[in-house]
Amino acid sequence: MSKTNKGNFFEDFRLGQVIVHATPRTVTVGDVALYTALYGSRFVVQSSDAFAQSIGYARSPVDDLLVFHIVFGKTVPEVSLNAVANLGYADCRFLAPVYPGDTLSSSSEVIGLKENSSGQTGVVYVRSRGVNQRGAVVLEYVRWVMVRKRNENAPAPAEVVPQLPRALAPDQLGDACPIIESRKYDVALSGSPHRWGDYLPGERIDHVDGMTVEEAEHMLATRLYQNTAKVHFNQYTEGQGRFGRRLIYGGHVIS
Repeated sequence: MSKTNKGNFFEDFRLGQVIVHATPRTVTVGDVALYTALYGSRFVVQSSDAFAQSIGYARSPVDDLLVFHIVFGKTVPEVSLNAVANLGYADCRFLAPVYPGDTLSSSSEVIGLKENSSGQTGVVYVRSRGVNQRGAVVLEYVRWVMVRKRNENAPAPAEVVPQLPRALAPDQLGDACPIIESRKYDVALSGSPHRWGDYLPGERIDHVDGMTVEEAEHMLATRLYQNTAKVHFNQYTEGQGRFGRRLIYGGHVIS
């Protein structure tokens, strides 16, 4: 029998199915440095142990989006190896800080299935969780992804589309933060004097520091976070299909 992992197609998923993903990954200070080199993060809490400790963290935590990339990347071989596109994300919550030396693992539960009218693809809804070496959930989110069918004649499952929140209440979003010593938060060192009360709904902010994502950086990030989806990784195979080039890691077409 072939040992090739061709990934799951739409008809392989079952409602309520729980998928445990390989491979646990220990996050190191090297990962943090590479992430900063790729994306130029300047958040002071994630950059300075001294600053983080002054406001209540044990030390500088790993950037939330780096945690997301690592947890997300592990889900790809079973969930979206045969994806056409990611369609959306919801109910994303960072539930505990992650520090260098922590080991992250991922699992996903299938919470919805919907075949598309073409009969060639379907939408799979999963709730994915990342846990640390102590079993504490550090991240949880829902995503839905369009996945190819292996056999267009395979019968469609009963349609289930989960009800997802349009927004999360503020008290659901702070679990990854300690009780902050706000008086010790140095706005000069943080690079911005603005606090919660300084922002207004509808206000527009011009972020002048644009950054070009080069082809080499995209490929490095794809490998670094172990994302094996062909649309991101294999220019040769994707060039044979409807995409002239790969998609960048975030899912936008490079033209």
